[in-house]
Amino acid sequence: MEHFNIKEFHCNCCNKEEMNEEFLEFIDALRDRCSFPFRVTSGWRCENKQKDLTRRGYKTAKNRSPHLDGFAADIAISDSVKRALFVGYALELTHEWQLPFRVGIAGSGKGNFCHIDIAPKSNPRIWIY
Repeated sequence: MEHFNIKEFHCNCCNKEEMNEEFLEFIDALRDRCSFPFRVTSGWRCENKQKDLTRRGYKTAKNRSPHLDGFAADIAISDSVKRALFVGYALELTHEWQLPFRVGIAGSGKGNFCHIDIAPKSNPRIWIY
């Protein structure tokens, strides 16, 4: 990876990481296309971390979060222009690579981040936290 250190994707609960290699290539290419740095706030998650988030009331996947399988990351983006570029370039790149497009957007009241995932066999989706 050119733009990230793999430690950025470690679970902050157990300090392990099992990211999907295609996702890492995708997020690195997306960072290159955006032309601005962005910070990973959550990459791979262990089962304990996922259960803790659910227990604390965070909106998360109803079935199995793509974070658990290494197909997702949450990216800190507070600037609305950068958020628009991030989502636009993600859409463009997933189309080019023939990947599912799934983005969740959280504004200032919910943490200023974008969730991005390319979980296989999932339907295209954009949601608001």
